[in-house]
Amino acid sequence: MTQGNKIAWDDTVLPFQLDASDIRGRVARLDGVLDGILRQHDYPEKVEALVAEMALLTALIGQTIKLRWKLQLQVQSKGPVRMIATDYYGPTEDGEPARIRAYASYDADRITDGSAFDQVGEGYFAIMIDQGNGMTPYQGITPLTGKSLSECAEAYFAQSEQLPTRFELSFGKSTSPGEDEHWRAGGVMLQHMPKASPFAAQGEGSGEVLQATDLVDGEEGDNWRRVNVLLDTVDELELIGPSLPPTDLLKRLFHEEMPRVFDAQAVRFGCTCSEDRVRQSLSIYSAGDIETMTTDDGRVTADCQFCGAHYDLDPKTVGFEAEDNSGS
Repeated sequence: MTQGNKIAWDDTVLPFQLDASDIRGRVARLDGVLDGILRQHDYPEKVEALVAEMALLTALIGQTIKLRWKLQLQVQSKGPVRMIATDYYGPTEDGEPARIRAYASYDADRITDGSAFDQVGEGYFAIMIDQGNGMTPYQGITPLTGKSLSECAEAYFAQSEQLPTRFELSFGKSTSPGEDEHWRAGGVMLQHMPKASPFAAQGEGSGEVLQATDLVDGEEGDNWRRVNVLLDTVDELELIGPSLPPTDLLKRLFHEEMPRVFDAQAVRFGCTCSEDRVRQSLSIYSAGDIETMTTDDGRVTADCQFCGAHYDLDPKTVGFEAEDNSGS
């Protein structure tokens, strides 16, 4: 059997604002996006869980970027899961969906009996925003900390952006009647945003790993703590289940905070790889270099880590000394 009826709010990110407390946020639900990402690979379940969590964080964070911008999240670690990389491509036009892709590198023989996050060791969490040609990409890095990737992301925003941020996530395999088992994810992101800038660093950071509560005091601190207490009451099934629309979830959690919603952003699994991009990446190599990459069958091959696409090229047609750049 295949996945059943698609829920209207699946694969969407709904931005909202709590007018009574000057806090903004997003609600995300992912289903088909995760299927598109994970079916390309035969990951162990703990690696799948980390990729699902990272994709959900990417959807929640990425909704703020502008048209045609690109957001990258990356975890590099010394643990069994060496790297997790995600890309979020902003819509090309208003009303179009954003696209997400993700993959992980891991050592299968080092996977332990611990939790999914136990497979991530010492390392760092990074965010990069690419605003397009002619613009210098923005990058921020913070050490891996806490007990989950979402706590790493919270520490990143506190340390690198000085933005109090909270994630409450749920993800796992759905076993609905009449459907194949597949991954679903849902979550809420809260952020106490500076009035002057919706997403900008307010300094270089002190080197100390800050927490959200270190960044607000007085009335702002009271608002932040109150809203977080309300979010603590959310049930995992409310985040991931099929019966509660995001708008109803916000009313249930924050009705006294005067929630106001904006247009939802659709997200889809999508990869940007192509034969032209592969050829471009090989264009820096000489014919001698290309020869070392050529298989015993006399071909140059490349596989996309994100979508699994396989490219098979004539070595004479690639590199800056190619005899024919028109393709095989």
